[in-house]
Amino acid sequence: MNKKRSALWKTSYILALIALPVILLLICLCIGRYFVSVPEVLECIAARFSDTDGINKMAYITVWNVRLPRLLLAFLVGAALSCAGLIFQSLFQNPLATPDTLGVAGGASFGAVLSILLGFTAIILQLVSFAFGCIAVSLTMLAARGKTRNMSTIVLSGIMMGSLFSALVSLVKFAADSEQQLPSITYWLMGSLQSATYKSIVIGMIPILISIVILFLLRWRLNLLLLSEEEAVSSGSNIRILRLAAILCATAATASSISMCGQVGWVGLIVPHMCRMALGNDHRYLLPASISLGGSFMIVVDTLARSMSASEIPISILTAIIGAPFFLFLMRKKGGWSL
Repeated sequence: MNKKRSALWKTSYILALIALPVILLLICLCIGRYFVSVPEVLECIAARFSDTDGINKMAYITVWNVRLPRLLLAFLVGAALSCAGLIFQSLFQNPLATPDTLGVAGGASFGAVLSILLGFTAIILQLVSFAFGCIAVSLTMLAARGKTRNMSTIVLSGIMMGSLFSALVSLVKFAADSEQQLPSITYWLMGSLQSATYKSIVIGMIPILISIVILFLLRWRLNLLLLSEEEAVSSGSNIRILRLAAILCATAATASSISMCGQVGWVGLIVPHMCRMALGNDHRYLLPASISLGGSFMIVVDTLARSMSASEIPISILTAIIGAPFFLFLMRKKGGWSL
């Protein structure tokens, strides 16, 4: 009976992970200032691969050119940030660790605002932002090198590097034109999916998908990140290589996400904790759950951002308004955090 229940639970778990983002995607394709019914959405999707004659052109353009790119990007960003947050929380054994722990957000933000200041195109901005995010983490790891290098040293180096790049962002804002460039920089830093295109998604999804696939294949070994140094070494695994792979994948996923839509907070902090409360600390289940729930959360947030008012609300504002009270609720319910 226990085996049957276990098999049923695993089947239900897998189906829920697959069904949740798909259902939310279908629902959110309908919602907006121009309402599209579910049958119309399905007709528009089918028409993409057949004949568009007789299809509502307005609904077709709304679904394929406006909403679908945003929702696909929202899922990618949510999945990447929640996955990265889970990895860093386990890696540093710190419940407050976020995807920006090693300074990647500061570096990526500096690359983006510098690109805006220099007038680069959106695609170049995305590539420069990603590059500076990776540079920031590389500098963090170099700064942490030494005889006393450990996880705490890396975290402190990441905090310092994040502060350095935040200062550089402020310097660029000070030098920017106050009428044209500064508003664009400020709006980008608050996060938005408004500029999502299929081309930018294809470029940005490559490092995200590669990182997630690698972490998914390593999910059996990621539980070793929660062990002490002695326990991890006695397991027979090369814990240093595992940690390095985890850091590289989480960094690439975070840098690519920020390069496409700006800074988005709270997703990488709250979603992994929600999954831990429901599933425990086994990364075989935690990682897929974080990917699915993080992507689903961002789909909902982006829909609210573009539908709640006449002008679009920056995503980071909504994630903070939703995330902070909910995080406090979870903390009080659990009675504190520990990994």
